[in-house]
Amino acid sequence: MIGVGADLVETERMKGAIERWGERFLIRAFTPEERNYCQGKTRPYLHFAARFAAKEAVLKALGGGVSYVEIEVLNDHRGAPLIRLPERLRSRFKVVVSLSHTKSYALAFALVERGGEADA
Repeated sequence: MIGVGADLVETERMKGAIERWGERFLIRAFTPEERNYCQGKTRPYLHFAARFAAKEAVLKALGGGVSYVEIEVLNDHRGAPLIRLPERLRSRFKVVVSLSHTKSYALAFALVERGGEADA
C-alpha cells in the first residue's frame, strides 16, 4: 500500500463555487467526461462535490504530484466509481475509491497500491 486519503466536501460550498466561477472552475477541476456526467444529473453540484472529494482523497493518498484534472473519476460498467490516473502513473499505481453523498456533504475514501490499474 502506498497511501490512504479521505475528503469531505460541503455540497453547498461546491454549488457556490460553480455559481461564482462557472465553466472556468469546472474546466480547471474536471475533465470533459466528468463535466458531461455531472451536468446530466438533476442536481449536478452533488456529483461534482463527490468527484472533487475523490480527487482530493487521491491527491492525499498519492502525496501530491498530480493536478485535479489529471485525476479522472469515472464509473465502471456497474456504475461503481473508478479512478483513471495520467498515463505516467497508470502502470505504477492502482487506486480504489469509494464515494458517497447526501444533500449536505460528499465523502470520498481512496486507497493507492503499487501496480497498474485493472479497469482503466
